[in-house]
Amino acid sequence: MIMFDKAFDIDLVRLRDIFVYDSQAPMIFSSGLFLWLFAAFIVVYLLLQQRATARLMFVTLFSYYFYYKSSGTYFFLLALVTVSDFLLAHFMERTVVHWKRKMWVVLSLMINLGLLCYFKYANFFCDIFASLVGGTFTAMDIFLPVGISFFTFQSLSYTIDVYRKEIKPLTNLLDYAFYVSFFPQLVAGPIVRAKDFIPQIRRPLFVSDEMFGRGIFLIVSGLFKKAVISDYISVNFVERIFDNPTLYSGVENLMGVYGYALQIYCDFSGYSDMAIGIALLLGFHFNINFDSPYKSASVTEFWRRWHISLSSWLRDYLYISLGGNRKGKIRQYANLVITMFLGGLWHGASWNFVLWGMLHGIALAVHKFWMTLSGRKKGEKSHGIRRFFGVLITFHFVCFCWIFFRNAEFSTSMDMLNQIFTTFRPQLFPQLIEGYWEVFALMALGYLLHFVPDSRERACTKTVIRLPLLGKAVLMVVMIYLVIQMKSSEIQPFIYFQF
Repeated sequence: MIMFDKAFDIDLVRLRDIFVYDSQAPMIFSSGLFLWLFAAFIVVYLLLQQRATARLMFVTLFSYYFYYKSSGTYFFLLALVTVSDFLLAHFMERTVVHWKRKMWVVLSLMINLGLLCYFKYANFFCDIFASLVGGTFTAMDIFLPVGISFFTFQSLSYTIDVYRKEIKPLTNLLDYAFYVSFFPQLVAGPIVRAKDFIPQIRRPLFVSDEMFGRGIFLIVSGLFKKAVISDYISVNFVERIFDNPTLYSGVENLMGVYGYALQIYCDFSGYSDMAIGIALLLGFHFNINFDSPYKSASVTEFWRRWHISLSSWLRDYLYISLGGNRKGKIRQYANLVITMFLGGLWHGASWNFVLWGMLHGIALAVHKFWMTLSGRKKGEKSHGIRRFFGVLITFHFVCFCWIFFRNAEFSTSMDMLNQIFTTFRPQLFPQLIEGYWEVFALMALGYLLHFVPDSRERACTKTVIRLPLLGKAVLMVVMIYLVIQMKSSEIQPFIYFQF
């Protein structure tokens, strides 16, 4: 007979290491550890269903732990932003004099953008300054906290809305900490507006059958997009092409660009889908963040469908603040370019992101000019063959821009374009398909799902919603098992079974 203490041995050291921050394996939704932690979290969350304050405190603490597992001790930045903006919003509310209110919102901007500039752009700007004065610069060892761009923008939207008198400031610090740190959207968005989220905080916890079913559908589809399609085609094809474009023919480089376009969409939208789905399971509604962007027939439409929470934030708090379209056409075009220039820089401290943003800004200005020249009304959609060619041209322009977004060096992007236009070699395509058939099968499936009519997507969602609870559970378990199998190398087992 095998005694209990001999049946298995728990390695407490390894168990401790799993729950401590690891810079080599930050926690994300598709990691195996999060899936297990979330299962335990749900149990406690449901037990606190009738105790609102305790539930908010529990979720806030879990969110801070989630951020600790993503960025280590830098969770204090999250607390700093939370406390400072909570207090500044109250100062604004109690201040009548306009210039004093402006002083408080400027201070909020300085704190949030100051943190963002130091951690994300200090080395970039110092290097530029050194090159301008003819000196040399050695990069400082500055850790970039995960998600700092998201939670600073989210907190800024709150203080700016209070300054504009669009919302009233919260009176409870716990409520505001809950809003800023809410873990589903903390490290990768979507950027949730205070006016949309704050009214939901103190509502009685309620998850309808539709919310539950839609949440399961979004989590499963997000996991599939992020952990299956995006990760697989990235590791097994896209990275190889972009790392050494001159080693491959033009047709291989072009397929690599198409692969990256799908990879980055599935990565970003998959994570957003999981965030929205998890929030639904917890009783909270987020707005949609990606709306089949490659179906767009213009660059303007693309930015109404791509990363909607970011593009709308840039529109409402940057583009409109610059003057928007209120000060003439030339100023409007300049504002578009400036907004996208800063939007590109928001993605990362590198010239490739700046160039990517500038290309989109110029394209938006050109499209606005064309709309004015042709007399077409704002929001008017094209149809039929006109829309087909609009989608085709827009998709390839976006893919062209992704080349510069993905490559850190301009020379590498030019090498890739040179291969595509000078050494295309289409006769290699059958051999390419044969050698990477799994990758191309996933790419075909990914694009097929992306371009499926909206009516079919809604029908699929309704089918999942109508499934019985057991069916939803089986669907979730199957997807989680698939992801864990693919991610098994991330978490080494801490229990050793001995027989």
